[in-house]
Amino acid sequence: MSEPLPRDLFDPACPSNATPFQIGPKWGGMVLVCLRDGPRRFSELRVPMRRVSAKVLAETLRALERDGMITRTAYAEVPPRVEYALTPLGRTLFPAMDACRVWVAEHLPAVLDARDDYARGGA
Repeated sequence: MSEPLPRDLFDPACPSNATPFQIGPKWGGMVLVCLRDGPRRFSELRVPMRRVSAKVLAETLRALERDGMITRTAYAEVPPRVEYALTPLGRTLFPAMDACRVWVAEHLPAVLDARDDYARGGA
């Protein structure tokens, strides 16, 4: 069994919504990070992703499953148990995500400056 996901796994000040990169649906990259160390139940994913509504998280999980990035396994137990896990295809995204983080660390200020210039009517 994997260690519990920390509530503060994702920094609320993270500029991920300002980057020109997106992995899957809006919250897809965060879900993949949560699943990196092993399968998780929906309630476990909700801990670090508390800012995301249950409906949107469910939609994100369905989209990642549709795209072959994660699997959903339902166990015939009482109460029912469902786990989500990365597929080998989903794991192939981590090198790209790491490269995006490196690029953003170097270039995000320039992207934000360009957006400010554009908002002011161009340079």
